Amino acid sequence: MNAHWKQRPEGGGYVALWIIRSIARYGGRAVGRACLYPITLYFLIVRGPERRASRAYLSRVLDRSPRPWDVARHIHTFAATILDRVFLLSGQLSRFDIATVGLPALAARVDRGEGVLIFGSHHGSFDALRVLSLTRPALRVRIVLDIAHNQAITRLLDALNPQLARDVIDAGQDGVSIVLAIQEALARGELVALLVDRAEAGDAAVRVPFLGRDAALPSGPWSLAATLKVPVMLAFGLYRGGNRYELVFEEFSDGLDIPRRQRSERIAALVRDYSARLQHHVRRAPYNWFNFYDFWQGDDAADDTSLTHLGEATGAGADADARQHGDLRRAG
Repeated sequence: MNAHWKQRPEGGGYVALWIIRSIARYGGRAVGRACLYPITLYFLIVRGPERRASRAYLSRVLDRSPRPWDVARHIHTFAATILDRVFLLSGQLSRFDIATVGLPALAARVDRGEGVLIFGSHHGSFDALRVLSLTRPALRVRIVLDIAHNQAITRLLDALNPQLARDVIDAGQDGVSIVLAIQEALARGELVALLVDRAEAGDAAVRVPFLGRDAALPSGPWSLAATLKVPVMLAFGLYRGGNRYELVFEEFSDGLDIPRRQRSERIAALVRDYSARLQHHVRRAPYNWFNFYDFWQGDDAADDTSLTHLGEATGAGADADARQHGDLRRAG
């Protein structure tokens, strides 16, 4: 897989995000949502690669040739979740109707003081995790994010919620530092969340079936889980239109303990299982898919600084495993 999705120029970047933030804060959500229509029209007319990527994806998930309205709905759904990010990250959760599924299982682990890895994707709104602050105000959720690559999002986050910005684990560090930071957070009973559905050139990846064709998914996060032997839960924050979200938590593993000689085979099986769960939820909410590039080939990849930025172990043993997790810097 190539790295074109990391090289595509921004479609607005920090200035566009700041405009959306200002409109949302001073004009309200209704005014902000009215602005989504010209934004959608802009991407339909100007951003050809994302438009083509949307059509290619929708043809797979809808099992038919997508109409222009389908592509417009796809882009509008993404823009709506980016607008809502302003309110979700600033703690204005009362604006939203967020239904939760599977929360008791996560709450039980939190009550036992267990650290949990939360694996998400570019499907729906990962920011819907903020609802956890209502049920567990003292719970600390650490997000793994490449600060250097996501400067626009990072600056916006710092403006909206400085505490949340301080809770970010910088994925731009070297592999050893990332693993140690994650391990220390988990040892304190915190949740560590990262996105695990994009593989970049040079990443360790496994090709697995997804929507009828093999796609490359990163194996680094699963190697990390096997190294730290901590529980893994999947999270899907599905946008259901209007002010409605559905936040789904699924228990995936109680704690991986894989002998090294079996690690490659077992991790490949884990990635396949994850792909199946991702596909299940993608079919449940097809317009929530926010990978606007050729997910199967990667030769027409769109940087998440385009659409998305309108949005985007211990001792020697740890050192050895951290070298396997270099792609965690990009998973963030």
